[in-house]
Amino acid sequence: MSTSRLMEVNMKRSIAVILCLAFVAPSLTLASVDSKRAAYTGGTATVFNGAKDPIEGDLNTADSAALTLTARDKPFRGVALVIPYNRVVDLEYGQKAGRRVGAAVGTAILLGPLGLLALFSHKRNHYLTIGYKDEADKDQVAVLEIGKDIIRTTLAIMETRTAKKVTYQDEEARKSGLGK
Repeated sequence: MSTSRLMEVNMKRSIAVILCLAFVAPSLTLASVDSKRAAYTGGTATVFNGAKDPIEGDLNTADSAALTLTARDKPFRGVALVIPYNRVVDLEYGQKAGRRVGAAVGTAILLGPLGLLALFSHKRNHYLTIGYKDEADKDQVAVLEIGKDIIRTTLAIMETRTAKKVTYQDEEARKSGLGK
């Protein structure tokens, strides 16, 4: 093989790797929360004022008095959002489903047309919106993304401890939340 041909092949491989990383990297950074954790994605909670990105943490539902999300991410590491169950006004559960387009394109570059099979895989993010009253009796809201392995138990615990029924955004969310 000639030197120019070898350089051309290496250049094509390099471009393929760069393109793959360019398409896959955004899907990795926007990945959903760990399957056994939760993240505060927005709301009016003052403990996370100034947060620009979701704050991933550990969700504690074992306490019979309050739901607690303890942040794992800097700069909020160790900060806890505490929502007393008796202060919860309403609960709403919904999902956001999407296709893994970035991963499909990246694998298609490496594997050819076979990589496009990744388009058939779905990712689902599970969101629980909690309306509650704070210590000053002001309305507050917290939107939590809940990991796929703990969403059903979290919904059941929230309904039991708050004596409030979860409102489902649509039928697909109802099926997923109830496990049916």
